Amino acid sequence: MDFIQKINEDLKAAMKAKDQVKLRTVRAVKAAILLAQTDGSGQEVDEAKGLKIINKLLKQRKDSLKIYEDQGREDLAAVEREEIKVLETYLPEQLGEEEILRKLKEMIATSGASSMKDMGRVMGMASKAFAGQADNSLVAKLVKQLLGA
Repeated sequence: MDFIQKINEDLKAAMKAKDQVKLRTVRAVKAAILLAQTDGSGQEVDEAKGLKIINKLLKQRKDSLKIYEDQGREDLAAVEREEIKVLETYLPEQLGEEEILRKLKEMIATSGASSMKDMGRVMGMASKAFAGQADNSLVAKLVKQLLGA
């Protein structure tokens, strides 16, 4: 089953189960997919592009959650937490910090990166290698540590 079929099946299942949280979240994913399909690029939404969409939606929810928590809006923060849980079910297993660090060290060694000037090159390699498996902000923080920022 491809990515779009899975989203459609999950949408139907959420409707049948009357699961409002999952229904709301999957509808947001479906809307983002439709926007991606009609952006004029002519690209099909495959698994990789689907993961990018999910990660983008997840980042938006996490940013909103932080704002709501800072402002003491627990009612809105709870909604964001629920949607984050649903979105995370579509992502592959997340790598631990030690595993990310080990792979980053390998990438830095193979690319010959030695200073912060090489961070863009390392981050480009890392974003492809960790697609959907690691938070990019964590990866960036670790790359900065390794390159001596």
